[in-house]
Amino acid sequence: MKNFRFLFAFIVTLALGPLVLPEFYVTLLNYIGLYAIVALGLVLLTGVGGLTSFGQAAFVGVGAYTTAYLTTVYGVSPWLTLPAGLAVTAAVALSIGFITLRLSGHFLPLGTIAWGISLYYLFGSVDFLGGHTGISGIPALQIFGFELKSGRQFYYLIWALLLVIVVATRNLLDSREGRAVRSLKGGTLMAESMGVNTPRSKIVIFTIAALYACLSGWLYAHLQRFVNPTPFSLNQGIEYLFMVVVGGVAYVWGAILGAGLITILKQWLQDWLPQLLGQSGNFEMIVFGLLMILVLHRAREGLWPIILRLIPEHPERPRVAHADALPRRAILPAGSVLLEINNASKRFGGLIANDRMNFKVRSAEIMALIGPNGAGKSTMFNGISGVDPLTSGEISFCGERIEALEAREIARRGISRSFQHVRLLPTMSVLENVAIGAHLRGSKSFIHAACHAERAEEARLLHEAALQIERCGLAEHMYDAASSLPLGKQRIVEIARALAADPCLLLLDEPAAGLRYLEKQALADLLRRLRDQGMGILLVEHDMDFVMGLADRVVVMEFGQKLAEGLPEEVQRNPAVLEAYLGGVE
Repeated sequence: MKNFRFLFAFIVTLALGPLVLPEFYVTLLNYIGLYAIVALGLVLLTGVGGLTSFGQAAFVGVGAYTTAYLTTVYGVSPWLTLPAGLAVTAAVALSIGFITLRLSGHFLPLGTIAWGISLYYLFGSVDFLGGHTGISGIPALQIFGFELKSGRQFYYLIWALLLVIVVATRNLLDSREGRAVRSLKGGTLMAESMGVNTPRSKIVIFTIAALYACLSGWLYAHLQRFVNPTPFSLNQGIEYLFMVVVGGVAYVWGAILGAGLITILKQWLQDWLPQLLGQSGNFEMIVFGLLMILVLHRAREGLWPIILRLIPEHPERPRVAHADALPRRAILPAGSVLLEINNASKRFGGLIANDRMNFKVRSAEIMALIGPNGAGKSTMFNGISGVDPLTSGEISFCGERIEALEAREIARRGISRSFQHVRLLPTMSVLENVAIGAHLRGSKSFIHAACHAERAEEARLLHEAALQIERCGLAEHMYDAASSLPLGKQRIVEIARALAADPCLLLLDEPAAGLRYLEKQALADLLRRLRDQGMGILLVEHDMDFVMGLADRVVVMEFGQKLAEGLPEEVQRNPAVLEAYLGGVE
């Protein structure tokens, strides 16, 4: 209700703006709206998806030049040039994205700088686009025969489209696909293991951010009625990123705040600094540089979170609505072979981490994989789940060879896992983290999410996540931030997330690490219930009391090889195992 009141007050203030403000401030608000549209794309791409781009100004130029060329040369209606511009921008973004998004670390932003500069010089070097002189005579937009010739008339179109994009972006982030995008910041290893197609998510948000920029460019061209390359340079691309960082890089409303602050501050500094210093120049850029350093030191999340903290509120905890249950996999008969490992080897250069490993895991069975540190247990897990494929050997799951499949495809077939080092998204709630595990059980697209047309499926996914949280005994923490939980309970959240995928084989990497005695007993009871329900469980664990009291069978590894296999009591009496763990029988 409070959010609705804020939005209503914001819209009323916007509507009254042109009626009371001088022409100069209306023009300033128009540019704030145009910049905010581009900044919203960067919130999605950089703030949420973790992909830094300095080249968004070039996509603004693609939208502006497309409509300028088609309307002035061929006389195409401006409203028809919008879908044309979006199509051209999508083609360019996909072409660039498939190459650029393969980069990581500092290479990715460097790549965006490279293509941003290239497109900027392309605009100024091509004769049919007017070179550096640009294109003039762009026709005004018409709505129902009424021409939008002045800034006051154009104002309402800019801000109406901006608000539509704000709503669409918030809808997208509050959805299955939005969680997939947010999971990119947690690393592709976790996301892929939960069934998220991370390359697809990256290219989609890259394209959406480019389309937002294209829309801004289309509006800019018909507002100015003239375009040249100058507004689409790398400097402007950096300024867009600056707006997002100052406003709040991961917040939708932060994009508007940042665009407003930087645009107004830039105008004031351009007026005041020459008077103070007695000479003209781009002194505002020096101030912006100092401001950026200050923000990075004192408000790394931007100014919007600070504003939120200053507003007293007592939010009600959300409640998961009751929904129809998601379909479940057929339970295989007890004793059926789920997983079969044949001569599995993994080499890292001259190091052999796994050496011709062989074992089977059956349904309704708990198998423990144990061994000293460095024995190759986690490497074996990564090979089974497709995170780090084997060098040689075979892995069969339910009779199908899977060693060559991607991690997300293996997850779809019914294998889910936890990790040795907890991989949760700290700022998301426990419910949202667990719902990522149910990602592969949904099908609605980004378009459905943006239009809010996936609510029924979303309710079912969240209902499933809530059921698994209750199943694991964490109902009281459902709406808490994952980072607020102690390490032991974070591990239980990972198990709940894995269960949300509805697996028939569960891979647990040190699930009892960090748990207290009673928590370990509760975990053991949970795993026994899962086994009794027909699920196969393969776990790595160093707590031998926990393992020997829980496992049906035990496989012991040493130096990447299988040392022993059998019932827990047989393994405990095995001289080779005693030698590996204790240095000898005596």
